Amino acid sequence: MAKVYEPEGEGLSYLSHARYGKDKVRVFRVVRDGAWHNVVEYNVTALVEGEIEVSYTQADNSVVVATDSIKNITYYLAKTSPHVLHPERFALHLGTHLVSKYAHLKKAFITIEQLRWQRIPIAQGEGQDPKPHSHAFYRDGDDKRTVEVEVDASAGKDQIVAHVTSGLKDLLVLKTTGSAFESFVRDEYTTLVEVNDRIFSTSIDLSYKFAPLRIPAPADGEGKIFDLALTPEQAKGTAWDGDAVSAAARGITLEVFAVDESASVQATLYKMAQRIVAEYAHVQSVTYNLPNKHYVPVDMKYIGVDNMTPAKADVFIPLSAPSGLISATVSRK
Repeated sequence: MAKVYEPEGEGLSYLSHARYGKDKVRVFRVVRDGAWHNVVEYNVTALVEGEIEVSYTQADNSVVVATDSIKNITYYLAKTSPHVLHPERFALHLGTHLVSKYAHLKKAFITIEQLRWQRIPIAQGEGQDPKPHSHAFYRDGDDKRTVEVEVDASAGKDQIVAHVTSGLKDLLVLKTTGSAFESFVRDEYTTLVEVNDRIFSTSIDLSYKFAPLRIPAPADGEGKIFDLALTPEQAKGTAWDGDAVSAAARGITLEVFAVDESASVQATLYKMAQRIVAEYAHVQSVTYNLPNKHYVPVDMKYIGVDNMTPAKADVFIPLSAPSGLISATVSRK
């Protein structure tokens, strides 16, 4: 029989935190409504916490819901959940099922990354607007919608609370004017030239945290069947209304970026976040991470061409590194 390794100094340490689950569960779902098809594509992470210490400290697997089972649960709900087309609702359903079905699990952490699919527009003839195709799609961008949900049943299976943070990432934007950077600290380390007009480009990562949601005890006791039963007015602007808030947050971000006469990345970031907080009462905080995408004018003085004066700079070198990284969180008072 193989010797079991027994570490020395057993009394010097303890298990202070444990969490496990399944990562990178790829899901593509077709929802058919006659000839009209809807699709979503998700990358899902589902993790759990609870009374699982002995699986670490005593090699006792009796408390382990296998990560393969967590993957299978994700696919089962992708097939059966009426909320699968809505990432916040689907994440809430998945997390609630995990903590409701297994008595010893107290928390579930669900992360969803949604990839973009857009219907292909089909021309209808002169003077007519194109119509979206019923079952043909294309990817219209590399940005992704994100959802992070913590379903907390620590206070009891009938007192579940959900914390939802949504957002987007990898939204690449650029404008060729309407951005300056002046009057910053100048000392012996400063080489950067002040400019009153420049290219402003960044890859936007945005997250916004909703007010907590109370989750009623599932009617079936396991959470296979799940609904919050909110009226449209009650749901408006909450995490349950995630699709509408996501579209609005993306629109606000793009609009402010485009129209703001930017004094700095910091100043534009603040205006974006302020507006989301102002327009959505259930959003508690907004966080942006904005890495600079630098476009540096090519110096052509060696051939007598001015390409360095901002108004005459037309040819640029895109530089990916090093880059500035501007981040901030704006919270509701």
